[in-house]
Amino acid sequence: MLKLRLSMGGTKKRPVYKIVVADSRFPRDGRFIEKLGFFNPLLPKEKKERIGLQPERIKYWLGQGAKPTTRVARILGENKLMEMPANGNNPLKAIPKKDRKKEETKEKAEAPKAEEKKAEAPKAEEKKAEAPKAEEKK
Repeated sequence: MLKLRLSMGGTKKRPVYKIVVADSRFPRDGRFIEKLGFFNPLLPKEKKERIGLQPERIKYWLGQGAKPTTRVARILGENKLMEMPANGNNPLKAIPKKDRKKEETKEKAEAPKAEEKKAEAPKAEEKKAEAPKAEEKK
């Protein structure tokens, strides 16, 4: 499967990414088919030098069935080469990781209690449903 994705370059703590089309089985920074642009995340968003793209080649590869990764899809959406992808929903993102773990343990402890209550409720309903049937047969 072909992917439009970022390939990392640059030096330590100074990343620069190439936007490439590559087979999904190849390593991230490994072999690729064609370089389609670059992305420099260190520059401010308003600078033109932050992103460089080859729109004709990108449209060609999208037409050939290449799927962009989430980050590349956002870059292409911002540059009007494809429609902007929908924002993801991660409600836990704002909660610090240590607090998330506390909530998970609470939920796990409450889950068996809730299941026991659910299991008891149908048994009581079955007994009520069986009683009228027995009376109808008489």
